[in-house]
Amino acid sequence: MAPVAPAGIKLPPTSEALCVMAVPATVIYFTCYDQLRDFLRYGMGYQGNQVPLVAGAFARLGAVTVISPLELIRTKMQSRQLSYRELGVCIQSSVAQGGWLSLWRGWGPTILRDVPFSALYWFNYELVKARLCKEYSVQEATFMMSFNAGAISGAIAAVMTLPFDVVKTRRQIELGEMETQKVATKRPSSTWLIMRRIQAESGFRGLFAGFLPRVIKVAPACAVMISTYEFGKTFFQNLNRERDLQNL
Repeated sequence: MAPVAPAGIKLPPTSEALCVMAVPATVIYFTCYDQLRDFLRYGMGYQGNQVPLVAGAFARLGAVTVISPLELIRTKMQSRQLSYRELGVCIQSSVAQGGWLSLWRGWGPTILRDVPFSALYWFNYELVKARLCKEYSVQEATFMMSFNAGAISGAIAAVMTLPFDVVKTRRQIELGEMETQKVATKRPSSTWLIMRRIQAESGFRGLFAGFLPRVIKVAPACAVMISTYEFGKTFFQNLNRERDLQNL
């Protein structure tokens, strides 16, 4: 059954694709990060700032690898208005021509954008959160502390990884044009070649096109997501602790 908006209006296919992709991606990503961070700290004995950086990078690597086929589906649904039957035929045709690995097309550029983003995001998030806790002399970060730390770290990571996002957007546009116009010519698709082409066409500033919209989009999203996650995690930890005490 398709997701339905509060007023009973059916959501567009792109919204359905976003829901299908976002939920498992977020669950895998956050769970992997927490598990890897705790393993590095308590299992391996590492306590430095490199722990969130490494844990964030590997957590995103795992999430992107699992979700990559859904990302391909989302891209196809955004480039053309397809019914689910047409989408299925399109995917079957892609697998028949390029094998199952064709479902992971675009994995490389996504990794180059998302893995550095996550490494920088978690590194800065844990750093800012720790400093806020120290400044206000509290053991656990409050909702607003997590919110502010998430916004700051999200903005920093968004700016530093913007060139890879520009490349990924350019690649998606070219893919849509090739499928819509049935263009047979194949332009250089390497991430670095696309970067050089963008720089040749628009200069160095071209690699940072869309700077403000990306920061406006990413920073609040990161803030809301991490503060909600931290709040929920703290709530259930306290709930479980109270139940354990009652059972004693």
